[in-house]
Amino acid sequence: MISLTTNACIVWKRLILMIACIGAIIFGTSVSHAAYIAPPSTIGEAVVLIDADTKEILFAKNPDKWMHPASTTKMVTLLTALELKGTQLDELATISSYATSMEESNLGVRVGDQITLEGVLEGMMVASGNDAAVVVAENVSGSVENFAKDMNRVAAKAGAKNSVFLNPHGLTQMGHHSTARDLAMIAAYGMKYQMFRDKVANDYYKVPYQNRTPETIRTTNHFIRNKYPGANGLKTGFTNAAGECLIASATRNGHTMIVVMLNDDNRWDEAVQFLDYGFKLRGVI
Repeated sequence: MISLTTNACIVWKRLILMIACIGAIIFGTSVSHAAYIAPPSTIGEAVVLIDADTKEILFAKNPDKWMHPASTTKMVTLLTALELKGTQLDELATISSYATSMEESNLGVRVGDQITLEGVLEGMMVASGNDAAVVVAENVSGSVENFAKDMNRVAAKAGAKNSVFLNPHGLTQMGHHSTARDLAMIAAYGMKYQMFRDKVANDYYKVPYQNRTPETIRTTNHFIRNKYPGANGLKTGFTNAAGECLIASATRNGHTMIVVMLNDDNRWDEAVQFLDYGFKLRGVI
């Protein structure tokens, strides 16, 4: 009798253990599948999604491929100016004839205009002004060539490893290149600073000319125009060599995501998809 009871207990224990194992396999698998979130597809040549708070790369396609950055270069121009002249932005800028000779897109500054360096910086970011970028370079470092050296130093400080900037505007130039990863690192570095964040988020800007009627301009960044929830930057770019480029950022519940898309004809839609993906990964609605 004792033997039968013992055997029955052993059988029941084995049965319960077997059921528990099967349940763990079934439910564990379903939980694993439920937790996996597939990344969006992209037609971009080089794409990086970064968690700006942790610097973790959440998605990468050709992250270290040398690319023409086009006007996303102006993000580095802004950061360099803030690092070197952040406390002197209220000084009037000198506008050179060389600056006003830049090909489009332009802010429209003129020789003799009275406008602060801060006004030029903000106008540069909103209008993607090549003329304004040269004004910034000349007023911060004395020349475009000297400013380019400063850009490379600041970019390296921000974490860039495979970039060479030769001009402040991003017009195609032999040897001027960056990568999606480097631009993501630079953007994440910049977004730590309120002055930087303030200047990459504008939809409209009233250019504060002191010698003529102030002019209201609107951003070239349709990602900002379209009011994506939490959108707060950052920079567009286009040249024939670079294709369509975009660095887009958004902050929700204190958490910032940044996506860099280089040579991507579907940049507006994909920016939304990748940022949504990043926030889902972090459990942020």
